[in-house]
Amino acid sequence: MISHDERNRYQRQLPLIAEDGQEKLRNARILIAGVGGLGTIIATYLAAAGVGRIRLVDHDKVETSNFNRQMLHFSYDLGKQKIMSASEKLMMLNPYVKIESIDKTINEDTVHEICRNMDIIIDAMDNFPTRYLLNRAAIAYRIPLFHGAVRGFYGQATTIMPCRTACLKCIFPTSPPPETFPIIGATCGVIGSIQSTEVIKYLTNKGDLLNNRMLFWDGLSGNMNIFAISKNPYCQVCGNIILPQNWTGV
Repeated sequence: MISHDERNRYQRQLPLIAEDGQEKLRNARILIAGVGGLGTIIATYLAAAGVGRIRLVDHDKVETSNFNRQMLHFSYDLGKQKIMSASEKLMMLNPYVKIESIDKTINEDTVHEICRNMDIIIDAMDNFPTRYLLNRAAIAYRIPLFHGAVRGFYGQATTIMPCRTACLKCIFPTSPPPETFPIIGATCGVIGSIQSTEVIKYLTNKGDLLNNRMLFWDGLSGNMNIFAISKNPYCQVCGNIILPQNWTGV
C-alpha cells in the first residue's frame, strides 16, 4: 500500500491511475539508456510520477554544449559524470525513487548485464549502433523497448513489444551514417514526454500504446503524424522467434 505522504504527492494523478496503478509504478524497474536530451526529460517525468527504481546508464561527462537540451545538468555540473549530475537532481525531486547509476558505455560486453532484470528499456540514445544492441537485448530478455529519436525540429517515437511488434531492426534495417546533429532542446521535451507517457500507460494498463505505429513530430509545421509499421518475418533479430499465445509482456 502507498503511504499517506505518497497519496499527497501523487494526488493529481491518482484519479487517473488509482492506487493500484501507483503501486505498479512504484514496483517497476526501468532502464534509461542515455542521460542526455531525451534521457533527462524521461527520467524527470518518470521519477516525478513515482516509478520506483530507475537505472541510469551513461559514460559521458557534462559539457557546455549539453545545456541547451539536457535539463538535469546545470552550469555548476560542468565536468561531472552525467549519471551523478542527473541522479542528484532526481533524488531531490522524489526521495521515494531509488536511482541506480551505471558509469559504463553500452557495448557488446556490457549490454546484457545492463539490461538484465529490468521491466522496461528506454532508448534515449543518439546513435543507431547502440540502439541495435538495446533492441537485441530487449528481444533476448523479452523486455519492452521504448524508442525515441530527435534531430533538429523533428522527432519520432514507437513502442516495441518483443517478438509481437516490429523491432527496431525491422523498422530500420540499416543504420544511418553517424553525425553530430543539430537539435532544438524543445524537440527533446516533446519526444521525451511521449516516451514517458508510453511507459506510464504500459505500466498502468491505460490507453493504446504505439505498438506497430511510428509517431513523427514536425516542430516546424506543428504537425504530428502516426504511420503504421509491420514486423518483418525475415528480420535477423526477431523474425524466427515465436512466443506462446498467452504471452502478455515481460
